[in-house]
Amino acid sequence: MRIVITDSYEQMGMEAANIVAGQIYLKPDSVLGLATGSTPVSMYERLVAVHKTVGLDFSEVTTFNLDEYIGMSPDNPQSYHYFMQEYFFRHINIRPENVHIPDGMAKDMLAEGERYEKLIAAKGGIDLQVLGIGQNAHIGFNEPDLKFAATTHTVELDEETIQANSRFFQDASEVPRYAISMGIKTIMMAEHVILLANGRNKAKAVYKAVCGDVTPEAPASILQLHRDVVVIVDKEAAALLPEQIRGVTITRKG
Repeated sequence: MRIVITDSYEQMGMEAANIVAGQIYLKPDSVLGLATGSTPVSMYERLVAVHKTVGLDFSEVTTFNLDEYIGMSPDNPQSYHYFMQEYFFRHINIRPENVHIPDGMAKDMLAEGERYEKLIAAKGGIDLQVLGIGQNAHIGFNEPDLKFAATTHTVELDEETIQANSRFFQDASEVPRYAISMGIKTIMMAEHVILLANGRNKAKAVYKAVCGDVTPEAPASILQLHRDVVVIVDKEAAALLPEQIRGVTITRKG
């Protein structure tokens, strides 16, 4: 695990975008796992800028998003389908058939999870997975529980997550209570992982992910056992990390 601490949110996004761009330059047909929410927006903005200025080519790239709210149509402005189009996909030359996001309107969520996993497997798995982190240390919508072995599945959102997401809605009562999410097992099978966090409100979650015990109560802690993780955080999100591990490579053994 490598820790990169940046001076600002914008720099965090730039550092992450550089890794993603490098992955695409090295492997034009890369399979990317993507995240939504406010955290990765600066990364997407930087990638769009690189595409427009120096021609970063997304035409052979395939993407799989982490999650989607259940019961929310793709054209709803609060859906993650809509988010990805607005912030990223419509600004680059990615092929629509290469974009994959879980179907929150599927009638059978178990079958939808199985379908999504088969699509990922058919592409040979995810080369680079981008993650944010919730205040309770969730990744994707994998809330604290006992499901480290889960693949794409239905989750009931914790009240803390609902409250955090309510800033995107007019009222907290409008926030969906359920989502379909790529599971921890699927995330851990990615070749490379980037974990992004910014703001003091994420400092405790970052500490748990990097320094805490590996436990389902802090889902992101499982990343300590992954072979290739880069944690990119701003100074506020890194506030609780011990000085001796900042900016160095950390090796964790089971």
